[in-house]
Amino acid sequence: MSTKILLVLVLVAMVLHLIKPFGLPGLKRRSDVWKIALILVFAMMMALVLRPQ
Repeated sequence: MSTKILLVLVLVAMVLHLIKPFGLPGLKRRSDVWKIALILVFAMMMALVLRPQ
């Protein structure tokens, strides 16, 4: 469940960044959306590794 919520939140962030860049260091251009995708991949891996069994 947490991975689905994380996926939706990051996808919304990516769409918002395409509309108007956030202006954060490293995220100043619209073409920096791939960096947000890398954050998503890392966060999904951490959520899967650290989830309780």
